[in-house]
Amino acid sequence: MASNERISKVLTVAVTLCLVCSVVVSSAAVLLRDAQQVNKALDKKSNILSAAGLLQPGMGIEEQFKKIEVKVVDIDTGKFTDVVSPDTYDQRKAAKNPALSVGLSKEEDVAGISRRAKYAVVYLVRDGDDIEKVVLPVRGPGLWSTLYGFIAIESDLNTVAGLGFYEHAETPGLGGEVDNPLWKKNWPGKQIYGNSREVELTVIKGAVDKTRPEAIHQVDGLSGATLTTRGVDNLIQFWMGENGFGKFLSNLKAGEA
Repeated sequence: MASNERISKVLTVAVTLCLVCSVVVSSAAVLLRDAQQVNKALDKKSNILSAAGLLQPGMGIEEQFKKIEVKVVDIDTGKFTDVVSPDTYDQRKAAKNPALSVGLSKEEDVAGISRRAKYAVVYLVRDGDDIEKVVLPVRGPGLWSTLYGFIAIESDLNTVAGLGFYEHAETPGLGGEVDNPLWKKNWPGKQIYGNSREVELTVIKGAVDKTRPEAIHQVDGLSGATLTTRGVDNLIQFWMGENGFGKFLSNLKAGEA
């Protein structure tokens, strides 16, 4: 067999194999897309329930999520809106769209996010007409990644019920300790605002001295993860402040949302 003929056959087999593999991979991606979207939605709902302290192992996520009311808030006005649908609105994509977001000045951009979406999907837990808890989306950069999570607030709209991050790429054992249940237990019961309604909740460097009065506003920092600790602190300052959900929480407390 001629050398050129052997090379031609090898190339033919290689190209054919590549084409077959491409078809198989593409087909699998298409077939699995719906299942992946369903799993992603369930994971998000699970994290919302977990932040609110409502996740019950062994029970269906969809069944548990029925107690959650999903609404959209105009962050600038601090009021509910129906301009976008909570079923189709993607806040992460909206933050990159100039028509659906606002640029932040250096002074405003405490969390280092550059742009903030005009609208946000929020989650209410009700007992009849009364609000038991509010769950709000938060995000901000850590050391290696953007942290995406939820903070849950009790009915007084000042006491933290829980905090959890569902997506990040921080260093395991260091910044990745934001996922550690022991660290997350530091959050429930902490107060967000002081008497002046300024954000006083903060993540400090080191451990909180529980004998001091300011301890009610302080959370232990992450050991060996100064930049991740600072990132969490910054995103709390931003999203609980006037350029985040501060106006919405004030309106909700006054019954004007």
